[in-house]
Amino acid sequence: MNTTIEIQLNHRSIRKFRDQAISPEVIKTVLKVANQTASSTAAQSFSMIHITCPKKKEAIAEICKQPYVATMPELFIFIVDVYRNARIAMEQGYDLPAKKDMDRFFQGFTDGCIAAQNMVTALESMNFGTVYLGSILNNAEEMIKLLDLPELTFPIVGLGFGYPAEKPALKPRMDLKLKVFENSYQCQENYLEAIKDYDAVMNTYYDLRDESKALPAFSQQIVQRLQNANPLRAALLQVIQKQGFDLNVNASVTQ
Repeated sequence: MNTTIEIQLNHRSIRKFRDQAISPEVIKTVLKVANQTASSTAAQSFSMIHITCPKKKEAIAEICKQPYVATMPELFIFIVDVYRNARIAMEQGYDLPAKKDMDRFFQGFTDGCIAAQNMVTALESMNFGTVYLGSILNNAEEMIKLLDLPELTFPIVGLGFGYPAEKPALKPRMDLKLKVFENSYQCQENYLEAIKDYDAVMNTYYDLRDESKALPAFSQQIVQRLQNANPLRAALLQVIQKQGFDLNVNASVTQ
């Protein structure tokens, strides 16, 4: 096992950071790592927005419903960015319908996700703490306004990082037999039976993380999350459409 794998196997989300600035050299290095990430068709259809304005951090924290975001040492928002390539084509006289299609959207979404993970790997290799913020999509329209996003762009995920001021317990994961299949998908006859040991382990994890807050088993948490779905997040496709992408949901698939 090499050092990189050891670090990845010990990944933890960090939400408390020391009040210590990160050098510009580190920022420059991890941005180069993100920029060098593999990209679908080499189109590089993503961008990153570095949030340095305290008021914007506070506004993002409000969207996320996570107060610690407001004091995060470093915060980047990864976005789908088809706007840039659409402009490059238009400035050559080409206004092509494909700029709006879902293929272009998902290329940018995937590129941005992979770039964010590459940045996390680089940061953790230098002993920084990181945390993803999928919660920026709690209100995608507000995020779009806050970041002044033009058409054919869309927020993907936030990434906060800094010098860690905590070391939470390592969060357990499901057994790989529930996630790794050979050649085709394999359904379980009884999922509650299959995860009963994981339920027990996860309950212990949360007890260790916050002994004053007893949380239910993983299986019960899944039910709670489905019951408490955010209606704004359920309408993300409509927001994507407002950003100029053509969902083409009624098109027939032909081969």
